[in-house]
Amino acid sequence: MLTPSSNTALEPITQAMVAGLPEVSAHFSRFKVTEIALSDSALAQFDDSEILRAAELLAHAKVDVIGWNGTSSGWLGFDRDVRLCERITAATGIAATTSMLALNEILQKTGVTRLGFVTPYRDDVQAKILENYGKLGIGSAGERHLRLQDNFSFAEVTPEQIEEMTLAVARDQPQAIAIICTNLRAAPLVEKLERATGVPVYDTIATVVWKSLILAGADPRRVTGRGALFQRVT
Repeated sequence: MLTPSSNTALEPITQAMVAGLPEVSAHFSRFKVTEIALSDSALAQFDDSEILRAAELLAHAKVDVIGWNGTSSGWLGFDRDVRLCERITAATGIAATTSMLALNEILQKTGVTRLGFVTPYRDDVQAKILENYGKLGIGSAGERHLRLQDNFSFAEVTPEQIEEMTLAVARDQPQAIAIICTNLRAAPLVEKLERATGVPVYDTIATVVWKSLILAGADPRRVTGRGALFQRVT
């Protein structure tokens, strides 16, 4: 897993997800990400050359899959992740995926065209995410965001805040809800949120784990207690 440097959530959550799969281990490599905004300096954090250096270090561990456990293509454009995966595989010979490409595959497989969005991001970042999903033919059916910019602060969002936002979005009757950010501690809440809302909840830490397991030849249905994604989407 490629990890934003200021992220404190995704590593323990990822480890917990695969803890019941004794043949699976998760490994992490960081590159500098401290803020999420549309300024030149913030966008420059996601330059492919920095990410590729981190990926090459993971390749030394002879991993089977490299996942960008991050959501930057949500506002940069999904083609950025497609090119990144191509470059990672060309440089390392290892299959690659990302949180957002995995989410989009899940939405395509399940036929979602009305999606609810929960994020911690700024107004302008949220607007770009909604715009990019609109280009895929996926409309916004409810959205909530917290207008935060500091990446570290996302992990300080409380479970109560995440639940409140998700339940508010569910009132607009989306077909599914995406919780987009890999430094939110949302994944442990997914089963509870699905019971409360009656719709699938796709967290972007979970989406990249799901796809990475598939690429590595492991059955994601063996991940239990993590919601509809792992049990129902194949």
